[in-house]
Amino acid sequence: MAGKKNESDPNAKKKLEDFGGEILSEIERKDNPKFATVVRSKSNIIYDKKGGFLTVGNQKEERNFINTGQAKRFMQTVAIAAKCHKFIDENLHTTIRGLYYQLKYSLGEDVDENIFNEQAESNPLIEDLEAALSIKRESLNLNANRKGVLAGNLKVMDTFGGEKLEIDASKQGRSGWAIPSDVDNDIEFVDVKAKSVLVVEKDALWQRLNEDGLWKKENMILISPQGQAARGTRRLIRKLADIGLPVYVFNDGDAWGWYIYWTIKTGSMNLAYIGKEIATPEAKFLGVTMSDVERYDFLQKMTMKATEVDLKRAQEMLDYPWINMHKEWVNELKKVIKTKTKIEQDTLQGPRLTFVDDYIKDKIKNEDFLP
Repeated sequence: MAGKKNESDPNAKKKLEDFGGEILSEIERKDNPKFATVVRSKSNIIYDKKGGFLTVGNQKEERNFINTGQAKRFMQTVAIAAKCHKFIDENLHTTIRGLYYQLKYSLGEDVDENIFNEQAESNPLIEDLEAALSIKRESLNLNANRKGVLAGNLKVMDTFGGEKLEIDASKQGRSGWAIPSDVDNDIEFVDVKAKSVLVVEKDALWQRLNEDGLWKKENMILISPQGQAARGTRRLIRKLADIGLPVYVFNDGDAWGWYIYWTIKTGSMNLAYIGKEIATPEAKFLGVTMSDVERYDFLQKMTMKATEVDLKRAQEMLDYPWINMHKEWVNELKKVIKTKTKIEQDTLQGPRLTFVDDYIKDKIKNEDFLP
């Protein structure tokens, strides 16, 4: 659990230097400079049944310089690697947006071409570099925007700006602790007294439960990814599961809320190359389910009409083997498609604002979960 200061940086720096050194050696030998990266298309995404997460297969693709279709992307990737090496040397961090602006300049007076014109060009190449070197971008001193909030009996030692600061997540008031994009480097969990983790899709519901002090009463860590979970939040959930805390997820009762759950549980296809590090296969889905509509009479008046996009998403999820292997999930998705309805987690505030607390406690007590 400990995140020692710059714990991954020496390894990251060496990998970058080896990467550049091999390219330089090929140039000196008058060979075609090249490197290999993992194919990240859907055809090379596999579900690791034993591990319970999405990962990449063995397909590789080569990028080389003396190829008109690859020369620019090859040059751009090398430029990213060089800039990240500089960041590590300087012990400075930036966002992937900041990296883009660091590299948004002309190749020279005689070349009317920028290294990058849009961030949409640089983002996938960062992922290429991660996959090629088997290293996360956080260890390249690249951060993303923070997204996610936490409250609970957890203390964190954060080394930042040359100072060490102990953060008590139980004393962050109504705002909670904003989860950083990098929860590995310079972050150490020094005291975890909570007994479980509850992930709540929407920030509004997180605020409701935080006000009620549910995390205090039930001694849990209360997390909201505020929609789709960012990789930093998913990594944090993985680390909490690693120390034995059961993870429960509470989302909307529709294909989108359920898909957010599955990205937490198995990882996502676009990040399958780091699937093992950000997936939490042991997570359980607490709700909301279509079966809840049948169980609680008041919910029958609170369903919403599912859109064609909702129904299409539900059908897509039925086609995923890591989902359709669970008959419980097949039944839930088919109910959405058959009834053309969905339900939000907010509806559980219908009878009274604190009903949602009782719903969560009953589900956990009775182990009423979906896999």
